[in-house]
Formats: sequence, C-alpha cells, structure tokens
Amino acid sequence: MSLKKEEASVPQRRLSCTTHFDALWFCYSPVHQMQQYYRLGALDNCSGKWTALVDCLNLKTKRSSEVEEIIETREKAKPHIWSFRSPEEAASHWKELFGQLDEQD
Repeated sequence: MSLKKEEASVPQRRLSCTTHFDALWFCYSPVHQMQQYYRLGALDNCSGKWTALVDCLNLKTKRSSEVEEIIETREKAKPHIWSFRSPEEAASHWKELFGQLDEQD
C-alpha cells in the first residue's frame, strides 16, 4: 500500500500532442513560409514538426510508466542552456571571440 501512496503523491505528466499539432499547422501557414523564405531563401518542409507529432502520437500508445521513463531520459540528454566556465576558461573564450577588439586600441 505504501507504494501506491507514493505513486499517487507524484503528479503524473499529462502528455498532450496539441502543441505539436498546432506547430505543424502553423508551419504550413503562409506567414511562416514567407518568413522562412525571407530569412533563409527556402520554404520550410516542416519535417521536424511532423517528426515531433508522430513521436508524440507514438508515446500515446505506451504505458504511462514507459512514457515517464522516456521523457526523463530525453530531458537528461538535453544540453543545459548555460555552459559554466571557470574564470580562466571564460577569459580565454572571451579573448578568442573578442580579442581583436583589444588589439585595435
């Protein structure tokens, strides 16, 4: 009984594919396609959006415990948005990117 109590206390994620469908729908809109053409010189084939939607729909067919495990694994595999550096690493990276500015003086 204690296991069921613990499982009940952990909120289950509700998997929704609506955001993926909306993203795919917007991808085919004239606004998005014209933005892509203006910015990149080519139309978007929306394959990434299709992949995300199909992946989401495939996850819907799995048990909730499997879905939780898959989602946690994917979140751990994502790189963190910030890369932390030591002061020495930061200084060398700064010089690599902006060292030419110091030389102009």
